[in-house]
Amino acid sequence: MLQYDEDLHKIIIFTFLLLDMSSKLQPEHLEILTSCPIFMGLDGQEIESILSRAHHFTRTFEVGEIAAFSGEPVNFLMCVLEGSVKGEMQDFSGKVIKIDDIRASRVLASAFIFGKQNRFPVNVLANEKTRILYIPKYDFMKMLQSDMRILQNFLNVISGQTQMLANKLKFLSFKTIRGKIAQYILSLAGHDKTMVELPLTQNALAEQFGVARPSLARTLGEMADEGIISVDRKVLRILDRRKLVAISG
Repeated sequence: MLQYDEDLHKIIIFTFLLLDMSSKLQPEHLEILTSCPIFMGLDGQEIESILSRAHHFTRTFEVGEIAAFSGEPVNFLMCVLEGSVKGEMQDFSGKVIKIDDIRASRVLASAFIFGKQNRFPVNVLANEKTRILYIPKYDFMKMLQSDMRILQNFLNVISGQTQMLANKLKFLSFKTIRGKIAQYILSLAGHDKTMVELPLTQNALAEQFGVARPSLARTLGEMADEGIISVDRKVLRILDRRKLVAISG
């Protein structure tokens, strides 16, 4: 059976009660939670009933406010109810690298709730005014034990994140900007497409690659001059797939 430090649990709950955090969920919040991967397959009434038997509260963050610090213990299941947050980390040179945007209905750091190193791997900042639902770990553990659907959903979430991490590690193994761009374009195009539309702006893409935007734009221009791709705003056309594959490999 899953175990948890109940004394720590009581301290956490008491602390947030002192801070007078809101525990009232609005109907629109319950509607959002029906789209949350953890509560997939449950309707609003079922979610409300489950939460009525568990400690929970919500907290609002303003633009740029830090919702969690890198290295901070993950003591709650945290689900975004309104707005969005982003994960950021700094490398040794001080460069900020954006990891991901997390919007309403998604869960924060779900793969880090359990385990010996259950700490936030990145800083989490609000992109806009954001409300987050907090469910203490102990209460979430009881949910997992009492409802097979929630347990299966949670396992699917952390399995999916592990698979996504494996793909990201493969992507980050490319040391050059050209290699990252080539791999990214090929992943969008698959085996048969010759034209793709970038789902991200160049600023967002540069952040994801961990490079400066001018460097990204310059490299795209060089690849276009070499006849490997053509670039028309957010639309890229593959002109020489063989060269693109060689760069990615």
